[in-house]
Amino acid sequence: MTAPALVLVAHGTRSTRGVQMIAALAEAVVQEFRGTAAGGAGGVGELGAAVSGRDAELPWVRTAFVDVLGPSPAEVLRDLTDSAGEAVPAVVVPAFLASGYHVYQDVPREVAESGHHEVTVTPAMGPDPALARIMAMRLRAAGWRPGDAVVFAAAGSSDARARQDVRRAAGMLAEHLDVPVRIGYVATGAPRVPEVVAELRESGARRVFIASYLLAHGLFQQRLHEAGADGVAEPIGVHPAVVRLIADRYRAAARELMRANTFPVEVSGA
Repeated sequence: MTAPALVLVAHGTRSTRGVQMIAALAEAVVQEFRGTAAGGAGGVGELGAAVSGRDAELPWVRTAFVDVLGPSPAEVLRDLTDSAGEAVPAVVVPAFLASGYHVYQDVPREVAESGHHEVTVTPAMGPDPALARIMAMRLRAAGWRPGDAVVFAAAGSSDARARQDVRRAAGMLAEHLDVPVRIGYVATGAPRVPEVVAELRESGARRVFIASYLLAHGLFQQRLHEAGADGVAEPIGVHPAVVRLIADRYRAAARELMRANTFPVEVSGA
């Protein structure tokens, strides 16, 4: 048995830059795995070696999409077979910033439809303090200074659980910046980002900045630049902290998956 594959599942988008960003993120995770394996104990190198021998290859990394684009998670999972035709175990990491319909409904349905019996699904990427730190860095790069108002801009969702995740993420950013943060939505939900920007100005804010809780450039990010703020932070994007977050999600889930299959895996630094 080889080390479990990592299937990075993202929201389908017609944005070329969005697709390129997910591909770049997957490649960065591969490089993270290579670097960790070369660095010694505690990484995926040990994880693979514990199953397939000292010279085991690093885990496969594949991308899949729910909605709009393909391949779907079910298609990718069905294709995960080794040279002997045996199914390769898989860890599915949802590359979503909040756990809404896609995470709770689409991903489990796709896993079930794949017919793959050795799959585990990790929590979504967000909310997480690492993402809040990246957002703070992006804000400062956009010109934000203490005393400026902050709008936390999320895509939005009709799922109450996703909205709760957005509130948690906004709270993490507020705690990190030590300033109040107002939430605004780009597409689904209220209040919308332009409304929040206008309200902050009416309340006396001299400068208003938007913190983008989006993964990549695209239509939603463009809308933020049309919301009337003094500055708009770049989306979260491919950042080393995001790469480590995905890799850590994988490592924890892979160990549990392999323990559940009675494989004796002992990896330091877990």
